[in-house]
Amino acid sequence: MPLDIETVLKPRGDQPKAIEQLVKGIKKGYQQQTLLGVTGSGKTMSMAHIIDATKKPSLIIGPNKTLVAQLFGEFKTLFPSASVNYYVSFYDYYQPEAYLPSKDLYIEKDVDINKEIERLRHTALEALATRDDVIICASVSCIYGTGSPEMYRSKRIDLTIGETLDRQDLMLELVRNQYERNDVSLDRKFFRVRGDSIDIFPLYGDYVYRVEFFGDEIERITARHPVTGEKIREYNHLSIYPGTQYLANDAFFESALEDIKLELDMRLAELEKENKVIERHRLRQRTLYDLELLRETGGCPGIENYSRHLDRRKQGEKPFTLLDHFPKDFLLFIDESHLTIPQLRGMYAGDYSRKKNLINYGFRMTSAFDNRPLRFEETEKYMKTVIFTSATPGPYEFQISSQIVEQIIRPTGLIDPKIEVRNIEGQITDLVSEINQRTIKGERVLVTTLTKQSAEMLSDYLLDMQIKSVYLHHEVNTLDRIDILKDLRLGKYDVVVGINLLREGLDLPEVALVAVLDADKEGFLRSKTSLIQLMGRASRNVHGSVILYAVNLTGSMKEAINENNRRRRIQQEYNIKNNITPTTIRKEVKSIVEHLMQITPREEEKVEVPEDLTTEDLFFVIEDLKEKMAEAAGLLDFEKAAIYRDKIRELEKMVGSK
Repeated sequence: MPLDIETVLKPRGDQPKAIEQLVKGIKKGYQQQTLLGVTGSGKTMSMAHIIDATKKPSLIIGPNKTLVAQLFGEFKTLFPSASVNYYVSFYDYYQPEAYLPSKDLYIEKDVDINKEIERLRHTALEALATRDDVIICASVSCIYGTGSPEMYRSKRIDLTIGETLDRQDLMLELVRNQYERNDVSLDRKFFRVRGDSIDIFPLYGDYVYRVEFFGDEIERITARHPVTGEKIREYNHLSIYPGTQYLANDAFFESALEDIKLELDMRLAELEKENKVIERHRLRQRTLYDLELLRETGGCPGIENYSRHLDRRKQGEKPFTLLDHFPKDFLLFIDESHLTIPQLRGMYAGDYSRKKNLINYGFRMTSAFDNRPLRFEETEKYMKTVIFTSATPGPYEFQISSQIVEQIIRPTGLIDPKIEVRNIEGQITDLVSEINQRTIKGERVLVTTLTKQSAEMLSDYLLDMQIKSVYLHHEVNTLDRIDILKDLRLGKYDVVVGINLLREGLDLPEVALVAVLDADKEGFLRSKTSLIQLMGRASRNVHGSVILYAVNLTGSMKEAINENNRRRRIQQEYNIKNNITPTTIRKEVKSIVEHLMQITPREEEKVEVPEDLTTEDLFFVIEDLKEKMAEAAGLLDFEKAAIYRDKIRELEKMVGSK
């Protein structure tokens, strides 16, 4: 299928010019370009039209799961016929293996895998193996090691009607590809045998595939609903892809085990020479146990630490990643590049530092270093056709880009907010007055402070002043953060006080004022980039304004104000020339959750609980609801999870009152 955009919306403002310039740059062979798009200018729409114009499989890398989820939802809408995928870390909880020498404390790897996100990751790999019309929205976890793309594709099981195939051979091949047999309950990555048919439920699929035999001949292949068993469609040919990303080549497996043993002998000799008796004993015991498991079962805990040997890579050679699954001419977007590039730069060093202690103290062999994320210079080699997108690109983007394309004019005609600098003397009294002026008009306010404590104290003070206020910082859990922002839009709150959470990715058109306290405290939270991003939160309202409370005018403040005013002048001139009257964006309040978390509109869900339950029964109900809440959150269905959470709180109060 071609990558065709499907939307009635047409590019407006600066979008047509930006799209044309960037597409021309790609055709000219520019490897690196930057789209400098102000907040609210529709960078996602521009990216979509560039994909539509080039028809290249595309990877969009974002700085965190929430923004990646937002992109995923938008591209799903714009490309309904294409394969749009979501690829982020599949851990709900991740404690990496580590050793703290100062405390002589070894910490085992502990993970809680989100099965739905694991399925989405495998769906992305399967799509890249079978289709050309692929868009993947990914976090920076995409530069961590996966299995070999060649191995993943060569291990597929091809099934064709009329083909002669022994059922036992098919079952054996499924087991080799990390599928498990369960004839009672069929779940993803399992298969079931019933009479002359085998039901296979791939990790990446939505359907169960039934392969029916007549003797040793494949007679029929169908896709069926996993619950009802209803037939969805029939196939003449079907490929079943492996149940894991990590597969060893059978032809080289014994050689890989021999290489692991050889490395072990060499490392033990080194430790003996250094007179590290404890470390030598520890490493020998652990590695020989892993080798035995590998030989007997084909796997072991921490198998990824032997990936260099299993992949037949040389020492120091880069691992395979999601990027290797793309064709060579794919299109790469690095969204919010001022945040994403530093993350891509820093991941290798952090991983190396942790592994160094494990290796030095005999918990892992040296080859564990090669189970790692890409070094930044290795990531750069994939930037053959890359577009960085940000309202505030960093020095790196400016330095390497063949062209910087500005997207300053918004489709709505909205202009950047007015900026005022006010002295901190009497700032709280002044802030209260400004808030009151906005709330009378039904507008909202964001206030940013430097610390968690100051955010909480200011919010409490505003409450004492009869202002509907709430604080927001990193200790407020994800579900509550989304509720707070939704309630701000609904008018339950007039003010949200926060730290650095009030920057990228917030779409709050009701916000007419952003107040920045201690704006002159130079640092990450008050850099030019951070200030411009904060100012952007007021750019979706026609009355948007920003107040910077400060004693001195710092270099960062001057640069941010000058850039804001430069953009503002360009926008005003364009509106006058084209007779455009800016209007505040109108957006359904409910859609903030739907937009960020890709939830389709639905009727209000209720959790019904019988009234005559005993206290013991209520405990069981609460535990069941907690499991459902965790499952909904894992599926990014935070609205549903919030319903469960509210019911849990209600029941816990009932238990406490009994």
